[in-house]
Amino acid sequence: MRLEDYWGIGPKTRELLTTELGVEAAIQAIESGDIRTLTDAGLSRGRATRILRRVEGGPAMDVLATRDTREVYKDLLDVIGRYALTDHAADRIRLLTPLADRDDIRERLDDVVEARNTWRGLDESTRETVREAFERYDDVGGGERSAVDVARTLGAAGVDSGVFEPLAALDPSDLEAAADALGALEPDGSVAAGADEELDRLREQLGAAEDLAASSEGVVEAVREEIRTPDAFEEGVVEHVVSETGVDVGRVREAMPNEATDARDFVGATLRSLTDGLRTAVDERAESVASDASETIEASRETIDAAVEAVDDIALLLSLARFALEFDLVRPQFSDDSDVLAVQAARNVVLEAADETVQPVTYAIGEHTIDFPKADAPPSGDRVAVLTGANSGGKTTLLETLAQIQLLAQMGLPVPAEQAEIGFVDAIVFHRRHASFNAGVLESTLKNVVPPLSESGHTLMLVDEFEAITEPGSAADLLHGLVTLTVDREALGVFVTHLADDLEPLPETARVDGIFAEGLTPDLELEVDYQPRFGTVGRSTPEFIISRLVANADDHEERAGFDTLARAIGQAAVQRTLSDARWSPE
Repeated sequence: MRLEDYWGIGPKTRELLTTELGVEAAIQAIESGDIRTLTDAGLSRGRATRILRRVEGGPAMDVLATRDTREVYKDLLDVIGRYALTDHAADRIRLLTPLADRDDIRERLDDVVEARNTWRGLDESTRETVREAFERYDDVGGGERSAVDVARTLGAAGVDSGVFEPLAALDPSDLEAAADALGALEPDGSVAAGADEELDRLREQLGAAEDLAASSEGVVEAVREEIRTPDAFEEGVVEHVVSETGVDVGRVREAMPNEATDARDFVGATLRSLTDGLRTAVDERAESVASDASETIEASRETIDAAVEAVDDIALLLSLARFALEFDLVRPQFSDDSDVLAVQAARNVVLEAADETVQPVTYAIGEHTIDFPKADAPPSGDRVAVLTGANSGGKTTLLETLAQIQLLAQMGLPVPAEQAEIGFVDAIVFHRRHASFNAGVLESTLKNVVPPLSESGHTLMLVDEFEAITEPGSAADLLHGLVTLTVDREALGVFVTHLADDLEPLPETARVDGIFAEGLTPDLELEVDYQPRFGTVGRSTPEFIISRLVANADDHEERAGFDTLARAIGQAAVQRTLSDARWSPE
């Protein structure tokens, strides 16, 4: 396979990867999702991530049919990444994508749910042991040595069930030998300090001998100060060198020259010969230790590879489990036979992650089988909902929440709801409100939202205030056409609009829902019931907004201006709102 065959790799990227890594190593990094290698080669993290996501997700990435859908996807990954146990797990989270195969979705979901149950079942002391083990994994730099150390630590802690079960199959003695051998070698293949006592001793002696050789004049002077007769100089040199380097007497004597012109020549020749001999001894010992370590690593290859795979998978699954527990996520029920998106008490995880107050919302489109509580049970069978209601009423947030839940489910992850029934879709067309009123925006919007609906077998349409990009009359006609097309294509859709009355008559399998503002709080904040009322048109209730503007006006003239608007929409309604909020003018 050529590098250019991968999505996102053109001539410049191919040349960079070929120069820095070589074709074979670059392909290996791409196929294994190795972000670190690609970024070390010079690719930006963003570009490397986009390339690897396309490799990971393939055609399933087409589910992200619009820019706004992709923004929801990225926001989800950012939140999930906060719970990564290791840097490598964080990289793998960045590469999570929707999955094309339904069996793969269910398999990942099984694994995440098992990991969640495993993590929840650990006591806090054991959890801390696991966290510390993975912290050391990053401290050591990742890789084979780190993985084997984690496997040994977790095995010694007795965590070998549930998500940790792959570790139970690893032989402790093999892990011990592999850890010692991997620890003996540096990344460049040299022998690490502390790996062999004899080598450490020789290295220390060599360093000391080199220091003496660099100042042989000082050795001559030091020996002369210690001896009483010239005949004792040779023995004085032996004693001094042994004392300063720790080299045994025999090795020092062997290094002494047979002939020397004077004391300086004698000391210099001795130290040169000694350092040469020690350097050879160090090299020979290092070669022997490295060879033994390499043989042990080769013999332990199967155990090492198994440990790396198990530890990497455990780190990823526990990271996802921590995310699932933090947001109280549940396993969705999948529908293979019908298009449906139904949720009970759904929550927006991005808002929750930002510590925003979130009101759970129950909603459904399509033919669902959830036994909802009777008080707020959404109807079953309507493929399209037209969502109406108050400004700042949470309509856009509901669309985002539905997009999050559909994406998480198709990524094989649990979802933020008490119950959820999900059908598989080929495209999620999420379109936020964009306050630009010109023909170019209208054309580009239609190009974004219509083709996925026309081409995909199963589409989820989530469209927010389409009327914001063209005049109301045309917007109503176009929106009615989109609703009709959604029904005709047997897709699912939620369309947020203030033009519900202009869309009548709706197709048979479409309904209107409403969100209602209920007034102002004593702090003059808009009080909204974010739970939609099914089959009911919501109202914008501008009297609440005008009431707040009247109450917050800074001076008499400003207040008089807002009073004029209050009379235009109904002075009595504004006064009643202010009275309910217990506000009175100064």
